[in-house]
Amino acid sequence: MSITLEPSGHPPLPLLVLGRGSDLASERGVECPGELPAASDPDLVERARIAKAALGETVFVLGHHYQRDEVIEFADVTGDSFKLAKEAAARPDAPYIVFCGVHFMAESADILTANHQQVILPDLAAGCSMADMAAIGQVEDAWDDLAELGVADVLVPVSYMNSSAAIKAFTGRHGGTICTSGNAGTALAWAFDQHGGVNGRGKVLFLPDQHLGRNTAVRDLNLSLEDCVVFDPHKPAGGLTREQVQAARIILWRGHCSVHGRFSLEAIEAARATIPDVRVIVHPECRYEVVQAADAVGSTEKIIATIAAAPDGTSWAVGTELNLVRRLATTFPRQHITFLEKSVCYCSTMNRIDLPHLVWTLESLVAGRVVNQIKVDPDVAKWAKVALDQMLALPGKTAID
Repeated sequence: MSITLEPSGHPPLPLLVLGRGSDLASERGVECPGELPAASDPDLVERARIAKAALGETVFVLGHHYQRDEVIEFADVTGDSFKLAKEAAARPDAPYIVFCGVHFMAESADILTANHQQVILPDLAAGCSMADMAAIGQVEDAWDDLAELGVADVLVPVSYMNSSAAIKAFTGRHGGTICTSGNAGTALAWAFDQHGGVNGRGKVLFLPDQHLGRNTAVRDLNLSLEDCVVFDPHKPAGGLTREQVQAARIILWRGHCSVHGRFSLEAIEAARATIPDVRVIVHPECRYEVVQAADAVGSTEKIIATIAAAPDGTSWAVGTELNLVRRLATTFPRQHITFLEKSVCYCSTMNRIDLPHLVWTLESLVAGRVVNQIKVDPDVAKWAKVALDQMLALPGKTAID
């Protein structure tokens, strides 16, 4: 598909309307802001079917919401990262878990599944830029810096699910908890409760996504932007003074999602100007001003549930990964599903898991070879599970969203 460009060289502001039968889209000539990677050779579809049938119930394939359709077609279950890891743990009779996601997700599945189960990532290069922004050495050094600044005794780490097993283990060793995008508010409230509640002495070190931490602090806990400071691991003491650290309630790690960080306030304004009665829904990994301007905010699971429950004819501008937005448009054709940006915003590392990699993985298993197994060090796994178990012990509905 060709793209009409403005004189600036950028695609025009009218957004990608994906819902089938959208008169609005055809009237305005709205075009896709860009193409996803080309589909794989159709012959691979049959090879995947044959291999998966041959493996039967010995293999359980997990497909993250951001995967391509050609991969989702062969998933036994779809969902967000922690939901998928739990689903794998609930299938002890399947010795092979093929995780079509990214590296930290496969690590979580390995931590939660039984010892006889082997977790496989079809492409080891499928990582997560956000998770990589918090290396364990950096975080350990940061903790030492914060101890020297006099706050370690009242500091509780809360780490987002989108982090490495090593960071999860660090969190467990220091008495913290993991959170998802759906239960981050509950997790932060619990962390503050360890030292007298939100109005007490306690502080939180939130890893690794600054946007989720900031948005949750303001929206769920009624803290202010002034209560949050950003720790930059590339600067001495995070670039913070003792006074800043002492005054802060939440110390945010300088990390972000390369997909959700691209959504802009200008895109929301363009959607409202060009699509009548549009409702904007975004992921809480988006920047603060984007979240503040949206009509609804929620995890991937919440975005899906919200749109599923909306009346026919509703118009939505959705701020999350492009594969999922396209799938929502196909699943709910009676709604007008719009991609909230003028540039393509799919997860490039997630998209490394394609049909050729999946076929290679399945055919290798048929041949008796386990490729790309993800195996977490036992001590790391032990402490990471401590932090994950703490999340599971949080009050209310906490684990899946």
